[in-house]
Amino acid sequence: MASRINISRPAGRGGYSPDPQGLSNNRPSPAGYRAANTDDPLEKIREFGKQVEDHVEIYAQPLKPHLPAIGRFLIVVTFIEDSIRIVTQWSDQLWYLQKHRSFPWGVSHLFLLINVLTMLAGSGAVITKKHTEFAIGGLLGVVIAQGLGYGLIFDLNFFLRNLSVIGGLFMVFSDSMITRRTPFAGLPTISENDRKKYFLLAGRVLLIFLFLGFMIQGQWSFGRVFVSIVGLGACGMVAVGFKAKWSAAFLVLVLSAFNVFANNWWSVHSAHPQRDFLKYDFFQTLSIVGGLILLVNMGPGGLSVDEKKKTY
Repeated sequence: MASRINISRPAGRGGYSPDPQGLSNNRPSPAGYRAANTDDPLEKIREFGKQVEDHVEIYAQPLKPHLPAIGRFLIVVTFIEDSIRIVTQWSDQLWYLQKHRSFPWGVSHLFLLINVLTMLAGSGAVITKKHTEFAIGGLLGVVIAQGLGYGLIFDLNFFLRNLSVIGGLFMVFSDSMITRRTPFAGLPTISENDRKKYFLLAGRVLLIFLFLGFMIQGQWSFGRVFVSIVGLGACGMVAVGFKAKWSAAFLVLVLSAFNVFANNWWSVHSAHPQRDFLKYDFFQTLSIVGGLILLVNMGPGGLSVDEKKKTY
């Protein structure tokens, strides 16, 4: 195409000026403004990050309309599984609470019944987006009550995992928020957008605690060290909101693969006591993956590096 266009200078003597309007600027650029250096390592990292983010947007586009529903379902799936397990193991649960936790007869029954009803009702409300605020409050109460009731509140692994589950619930709460106008103009109130920013920040920070729990447990190997270092970097980026979408997408892939290979409860015999622990860890990890999926869909919110960069 270019060979068919004549770009040679017109013939003439002395009357031709390459810049007749004086539009070119041969003066040095002011301090602080320079062209991007393609050999700069930081520029290469930025370019790579932009490419990854673009690919995440492209491949997530067909799923994007369904991401909120998938995320909400995965977040509450651990509560659904827990309620089913309590019902199917009712006598064992009562025996444990009465024998090891000194619950009086009747109180143990009421404790389990309230937990089951709250988890089922709260999970259904989150999935259908009905009365989400009350549902989140009820599920948060279940997390705290079970930690105290089963004596696991001081277990570090349980504590870190449940912090991540709470982070997922905060993400659901942020997703359900809408902008409302205050009925009293001029009064200093916190808008829904401001609340959403703070809940998104809290949710982002709490979601990464599961990965910290993964790092401090189990036997170390070269692969585990490599995954821990890379995952910790992605967790830090999620927490501060820098390239948060593709960092969260990376953690979704890593945690999903880890969950299938490490918490494969279906391969353990039904009579083996380890099966219930693996099953519990499997569905809890699914809940945290659901919170990360909501983060990929919503973005990191106003209190993040990504959002600050947009304002400059």
